[in-house]
Formats: sequence, C-alpha cells, structure tokens
Amino acid sequence: MLDLDPVLLPLLREHLRPHRGLLIAVVVLQVLQTAASLYLPRLNAEVIDRGVSTGDTAFIWRTGAVMLGVTLVQVVATITAVWCGARVAMALGRDLRAAVFTHVLALSRAEVSRFGAPSLITRATNDVQQVQVLVLVTCTVIVSAPLLCVGGIVMALREDVGLSWLVVVAVPVLVAVMALIMVRLGPLFGVLQERLDTVNRVLREQLTGLRVVRGFVREDAEEARFARANTDLTDVALRAGRWFAVVFPVVVLVVNLTSAAVVWFGAPRVEAGELQVGSLIAFLSYLVQILTGVMMTTFLAVLGPRAAVSAGRIGEVLDLEPGVRDPDVPVEVPAGVPGGRSLEFRDVTFRYPGADRPVLDRVSLDVRAGRTTAVIGSTGAGKTTLVDLATRLADATSGAVLLDGVDVRSVADADLRRRVGLAPQRPYLFAGTVATNLRFGRPDASDEELWAALRTAQAADFVERMEGGLDAPITQGGTNVSGGQRQRLSIARLLVQAPAVHVFDDAFSALDTATDARLRAALAAARPDAAILVVAQRVSTIVGADEIVVLEAGRVVGRGRHRELLADCPTYREIVSSQLEVAA
Repeated sequence: MLDLDPVLLPLLREHLRPHRGLLIAVVVLQVLQTAASLYLPRLNAEVIDRGVSTGDTAFIWRTGAVMLGVTLVQVVATITAVWCGARVAMALGRDLRAAVFTHVLALSRAEVSRFGAPSLITRATNDVQQVQVLVLVTCTVIVSAPLLCVGGIVMALREDVGLSWLVVVAVPVLVAVMALIMVRLGPLFGVLQERLDTVNRVLREQLTGLRVVRGFVREDAEEARFARANTDLTDVALRAGRWFAVVFPVVVLVVNLTSAAVVWFGAPRVEAGELQVGSLIAFLSYLVQILTGVMMTTFLAVLGPRAAVSAGRIGEVLDLEPGVRDPDVPVEVPAGVPGGRSLEFRDVTFRYPGADRPVLDRVSLDVRAGRTTAVIGSTGAGKTTLVDLATRLADATSGAVLLDGVDVRSVADADLRRRVGLAPQRPYLFAGTVATNLRFGRPDASDEELWAALRTAQAADFVERMEGGLDAPITQGGTNVSGGQRQRLSIARLLVQAPAVHVFDDAFSALDTATDARLRAALAAARPDAAILVVAQRVSTIVGADEIVVLEAGRVVGRGRHRELLADCPTYREIVSSQLEVAA
C-alpha cells in the first residue's frame, strides 16, 4: 500500500490548501487541549500530596478551582477543534466529489466505459468518504497524539524515573500489536472496494434490465448472481471487521496490565517513602495518556491504508486526461457565413486505440443549411461514431470535422454545443417537469417557445393531457412517459435550444410511421434554414432527404437521393429490400 501514498498526500495537499485557516485553528486548539490534559494529573498529585495528606483544605479548594478552569479550557478547545476538523473534512469531501463529477463530465464515452458507471459512482461516494474519514480522524489526533506521547513521557519521568521501564515495555508491545493488525487490514481494503464495485454493478444491471430479467424468467438466476456478489463483499467486510474488533480489546488489555504493573511495582516504593501517593497516581495517569496517544496514532495508521486505496482509485479518475478537451485559445466561429451554416466531414478517419481497423475510414460529407443530409447503414457501420464526431464527443484520428470552415477541435466546447444540437438515440429525461427538461439547453426560453417546439415535435397533444401541462412532473429517466413520448420530448428539447445544426441520432425510431412523417414535415417548416443531419436505421425516415450517405464497414459506399441510390447502390437496395420484406 505504500505505493499509493504518493497519490494520497498530493490529493490532500491540493484539496486542503483552501482550508489552511481552519487547519491552523485545529493545530492551535489541539495543542491547548493536550497541554491541559497533561497539566491536570500534576495538579491532582499536588491536591493529594499537599492537600489531602496534610489536611490543607484551603489548598484543596484553590487547586480544585484551577483544575476546574483547566478542564473548562480543555473541553472548549476539544469541542472547537472537533468542529473545525469536521468542517475541513466535510469541505474536503464536497470538493473531491465535485472534482470527480466535473472530471467525469469531460470524459468521452470510451473513457467512461474504461471504469464503468458503478465503479465511478463508488469512487465519487464511498472512496471519497474513506478519505474524508481519514481527514476527520487526523484533525482530531494529528497533534494531540504525538504531544500526549512525548509530553506524557516527559511528565511521567518527572514523577518517577524508577518506573520508566514500564513505559519502555508497554509502548513497543502496543505498537507491535497495532502494526500486525494494520498489515493484515491493508490488503483487505483494496479487495473490499473492488467487491463494492461488483455489488453496485450487478445491482445496477438488474435494475436497468428489470424487464429483460422478468421477460426471460431469470429472477432466480439474477438473485443467485447478486447473492454471490453480496456474499463475497460480506466475507471481506467480516474479515476486516474481525481485525477491527481485536483492536480495542487488545488496547484495553495492554493498558490494564500496564496499570496493574504500575500499582504492583509502585506500591513498595510508596511504602518505602521513595514515592508519594499523588505522584504514583499521576504517573499512572501519564502512562495511560502515553498509551492512548500510541493507540490513536496506530489507529490512524490503520485507517491510512484504506484511505490510500481510495485515494488511488480517485486519482485514477482525476489523472485520466480527457481525449476531448477545450482548446487553449478558442477560435470564434464566423458570425455570417455565405450560404448559411454548415457541418463538414473532410476525409475523417476514426480508430479506437489498439483496434485492428478504423471505425470510420476517410468519410466525407457536407451538412448545409436548409438541407437534410441522412446517413444510413447496417449495425456496426460507424453511424454512432459519426454522431460522436459531429457533436465532438470524440475527436477524429485523422481528417477534420469543420463547423462553418472552422475545425471543431479549435472551437470552445460551450460555443460548439450552442451551434450543434443533438437528439440522441436513447433519449434521457431528468427528474423535474416537462418545462425544466425542455429548457435544459436554454433556460431562458419562454412558455410560448416551449409549446411551439412541442407542436413541431408532435408532443403538444399528450403534454396538454398531462396534469399540469408544462409543469407536469417527469421522473428520473422519464419512466412515467412512453418511449415514443420520451423521444418526442427529446426532439422538442433540441428545438428549444435552436442550434444552427440539428443532429438526430436515430431519434425517430420509437415513432410510428405517420407520426414520423408529420414530425419531419413540421420540422422542415419550422426550421427551414437549419442544417440537419439524420442518422437512421429506417429507410422511411430518410427517404425525402436531400442527400443520403450510405455507410458500410466505416466507408462511404453510396451517396445521392433515394431513387438514385436504389438504382446505383447495392448496399442501399439491400437495406430497402430487407425492410420491405420485414414490413410484408
């Protein structure tokens, strides 16, 4: 686990730097409360030796009042230090979660899939929590534990040097036991986080694919799969828990045995007049403080490996450089372009790292204002990758995607998103209302603009029937509306954004043929100047396009209008023929 320390320490330095003031307050307050803790046994010894033994009641009252004042200082300092430490730890957790979330938003689909959604969720929640717990405990003991150890030893020697050998014996024994437990726990923490990832992954798959599980009567098999993952996690957690359970009994045993040894070996010295009773009790108190300091320090060392594992997992996400990044010096897209807006693919090739062949190979096409360019092809032809490149969710390996003659890699991401809008293949709606979802890309849109977009998307009728209309609630993922309704709301959301270039990634697939036709006709009337790129599987969706580009294995094998392709492109004829056979 030591190899992860270089990840944990820089991570803490970076994210704790804004909270230096609170950290300084924690240190000062811990010094104050530790000094008070070390001073109290000395005062108690004086009360016994100079007050109780001599019957000096006035001295007892005076010293007792001082002890009460010191105790109040200790209590106030301790409470304030814990409050400051908690604020620092909570702020760190907030900042780390925000950093992971923001970084994941900048990653491409391939980069996100490298970790998987369940693992990313675990890293942003449970792993952050482990680092947060370490900081909280550290803020509680980082100063007080060493001071208790060193100060306790100094104060104990002042009381009686003859019993100091007990410290020399007890401290190494406690350190050795805690180190053994830490060594055992370290590897378990890494396995524990991996098993937690697995449980999250299995649970997410089962919830997402619930209809498939029930449709194939696989409930028993999925229950067994979850039970295996759950049992594996429980087994590791139990093993770690058993080692944790050993810590406090061992500490209590060492402390009690040492206390008994102090009384056993100190009593004869008191009887011989070599040691006063108050000093013996003070020595016992200091020995307990020393062992408490050692225990807190080693307990921090026990938490360290798990936090280091978690920090390493967080660091893997934060250190992954996004393949698609904003340019250092963005280029402005020209305000006025002769002929209107356009999106051009110029000899574009895209290859995934390590792949044998490119997904797209020297693809060229031009999407111009007032025209509809359609792309069709069989599964695996590269259509989705083409959409990713158009919206810059990925960058071309070679060639260029140009927006009004400007390479999209040179355009600021926010500027590009305003000009190129996407209606995705799998529409996703967020928890909220119809209006909040439609305003997702343009928060200042008026209600009239929302209804206009809904009418164009053929969604106004069912939204009017929903209780509340635009204020009708939408559940997470849009599960309270049908697939076709989600698709139409997704298209309406794109229309509200009103980009110059509309990209439809098989966005009409859940619509019946009549609704599809009405929507496309309304879209042509409502957005006559828009440049439209339609990627589709269904021929009926693209039959009226100004240009149809046929992809096969990542290459353009045909382009033209519907009738031209029927005559000249065997791949297109095959696609049309297969769909006619299915329809028949």
